[in-house]
Amino acid sequence: MTAEPATTRKALPWLVVAFLIGVFIPWLWTIGPLLLLPYRVALLAGFLPCMFLWLAGRAGRIRAPDILIILYSIWCPISLFVVHDAQVALQSGGIIVVETAGAYFLGRCFIRGPDQFYAMTRLLFVLVAIMLPFALVETITNANVSLDVFSRFFPTHPEAIKDPRWGLRRVQGVFEHPILFGVSCGAILALVHLVLGGEISAAKRWFATLTVLLTASLSLSSGPLTAIVAQVSLLFWNWLLAKDARRWQYLWVILLSMYAFIELASNQTVFEFLLTYFSFEPASAYYRVLIWEFGSQSALNHPIFGVGYGRWDRPEWMPPSIDMYWLYHAILFGIPAGIFMMGGFLTMVASVAFTKETDERRLRYRTAYLIVMTGYFLVGWTVHFWNATYVLFLFLLGSGSWLLGDVVNANLGSARTREINRSSRSRGSARDEDCNGADPGLTDGAERNPKKR
Repeated sequence: MTAEPATTRKALPWLVVAFLIGVFIPWLWTIGPLLLLPYRVALLAGFLPCMFLWLAGRAGRIRAPDILIILYSIWCPISLFVVHDAQVALQSGGIIVVETAGAYFLGRCFIRGPDQFYAMTRLLFVLVAIMLPFALVETITNANVSLDVFSRFFPTHPEAIKDPRWGLRRVQGVFEHPILFGVSCGAILALVHLVLGGEISAAKRWFATLTVLLTASLSLSSGPLTAIVAQVSLLFWNWLLAKDARRWQYLWVILLSMYAFIELASNQTVFEFLLTYFSFEPASAYYRVLIWEFGSQSALNHPIFGVGYGRWDRPEWMPPSIDMYWLYHAILFGIPAGIFMMGGFLTMVASVAFTKETDERRLRYRTAYLIVMTGYFLVGWTVHFWNATYVLFLFLLGSGSWLLGDVVNANLGSARTREINRSSRSRGSARDEDCNGADPGLTDGAERNPKKR
């Protein structure tokens, strides 16, 4: 497919551009007790506009994932108020609201069509590609050049000193930890290959894909590498059986068969089996099994409001970090918070997956989105997302809502959609057009300090 003329491309709103660039800027600004990061400034600026657009129906109709994300954002401050006090609920809980609902609805409200989805992918690729030379220098020379450059202007995250692997430094880049660098950079692999790569030559597509692959792999962390392998495998499967509409049903049969085989043939659960055989270090895999065992029990011991930022139930000798995103929320804020977060993710992904689509371009974009979310889902069982990685995940989750079939608003949508609508009305089908389309997702021993939120 050839690229569309530049005149038909819908530019990204400035809030989205500022947010995505801010994700890759590690400056730390403080105003009293409040810690501000560049992406938080963008989220604060966009929070009320996003809420207005969503409530006014200018981002499509209100859906189940929206409600679940809102419920999570409300429940966390309530649990912090119950477990701690009003000050913690206001400060830390307020940041949770801004980072969770703010990031999700920024993608939900301002990525409203294929052109903006393409522009978003292109910007993310440029940002990751800029990281590559700095990452190569860091892994070879053991000097974090990117943090050094940014720290000349404002305070930044401290360096996360980790033991080398294969004689190379694990790249941290502009993030707090190598694992976050790998997850954030590697998350866009399928987007780059199918969205950006679908409209350029094969040589450019593979060059862009390999750029993302190399950059993310320099984290040398099993979590993001697992997500990358999953994305590559799904991309290969999609290419191998491209002409068979039932290829994903076949894949589900294979995966369920493998699950049953491991469950019957191994003395471990499937979860423990995967952790054991897909980690760089046996000790790291064993620790994650312990997190699941003691963490899930801690959530059951404090089912409604969790433990907040206090000590969660674990042995005295066990480190406090929770390297499991999907369990983290239930431990800290109670089982309802875990249900809201997991439910918001699953309902969005399932809704997109089961939406009927025939347009080739939208099908390609939907496949890329679902593969990216699959990577996030898998890595979330061995990694915790926080700060920039957390908000990027929620932004990308919300950015796929246009795939659900809501026709975009004239102010937010693509030029192509408006042209189609005008053409349809000229043929006397305005009524049908209005009916169908009017406006109506801490590791390796690194501990997060939630109070800095």
